[in-house]
Amino acid sequence: MVAKVLVQQISGLYRGSQLATFDTVSSGIGQKCRSKKLVVNAVTVDGDSQADPNHHGGSDRVLHHFPREHYGQYRRLGMISGFKDAPAMGENISTVGLDESRVYIGDIIQIGTVLLQVTQPRSPCFKLNLQFDHNEFASTMQSSGRCGWFYRVLQPGTIEETDHIKLVERQSDISVAEAMRIYFLAQFDAEQYQRLARCTGLAASWVNSLQRRLSQNVIEDWQMRLYGRAQD
Repeated sequence: MVAKVLVQQISGLYRGSQLATFDTVSSGIGQKCRSKKLVVNAVTVDGDSQADPNHHGGSDRVLHHFPREHYGQYRRLGMISGFKDAPAMGENISTVGLDESRVYIGDIIQIGTVLLQVTQPRSPCFKLNLQFDHNEFASTMQSSGRCGWFYRVLQPGTIEETDHIKLVERQSDISVAEAMRIYFLAQFDAEQYQRLARCTGLAASWVNSLQRRLSQNVIEDWQMRLYGRAQD
């Protein structure tokens, strides 16, 4: 398949290894800085780290890509007070003109010398509430689907800020936007869960979660993830 340029140029690349504390909760979400290039390894990015490796990072979530225009959309919803822009979401890659409707689960993407695969939408957690000082931020991201997406690394290498983003191969018919909608349906839907679980390239944690729902016939409780212990 002939590679297709999806975005003319990256808006920004970001990384950071420093951590901050929000009300005793450690997070690296607000500690990333702009970088002219990213050195991407099989499961890590040089100079980049996460505070909670059990729920962030790993082989299916090496890089987080977040559309920059979403900042304006959240600001218009009253979710962001003052001016916050990339990389306040903790993203590694920022672009304009490429959103969740145009990127599909399993897409194989070439950026610079790095070959990536789209694995899942971002599952928003309560640390976003702390970052933006709004208790409904994570819930709003979940319902709106303006979440960005994660990549696994198929071929390590280097991404430069001037590199183009190219689609090498499309492997599924489920966009990131549709995956987000299906995964967070308010009502149990076995048919849709099965369809998403079979999707080529989907992150193992999402496959396992969907299979668990299907075996138990119930949707897991999202309150802890969305609001943290304060809601207990």
